[in-house]
Amino acid sequence: MLTSYFQPNGMMYADRVSGWREAVDKVTRPLLDAGTIEQGYVDAIKTSISSPGGTYIDLGGGVALAHARPETGVNETSLSVLHVGEPFLLADDEAHPISTMFCLAAKDSNAHIDLMQALAGLLTDSDKLAALTAASNVEELAAALA
Repeated sequence: MLTSYFQPNGMMYADRVSGWREAVDKVTRPLLDAGTIEQGYVDAIKTSISSPGGTYIDLGGGVALAHARPETGVNETSLSVLHVGEPFLLADDEAHPISTMFCLAAKDSNAHIDLMQALAGLLTDSDKLAALTAASNVEELAAALA
């Protein structure tokens, strides 16, 4: 069910990124390309992360959920994910190493409930989380999320 929310090319793998800002740029690119979000949404995510308390998007286990308010530029509920081989520091904070960043764009507060339930299921399944963590290419990432 989770995979039905991904945009074309919305599952990405990179060996490394230069930091959290590049991770945000990469994870939001498929959504921008598909027209499901506007640049203002990307900017709002970066502003949120760089603000005090911005690491609240760290869900644990090296997973982060980048998102912002719908009115900052969401056109359609959608999802993308970036998994990196070398973790980056969320908000440049050593307490928050991230290897998987999802980008959730929810059209409104109700539109993403099913998606969030599917994501919660993934994050509470130790086998799927281990497969996600171990993924070293897009195919393995897709299999972990299936």
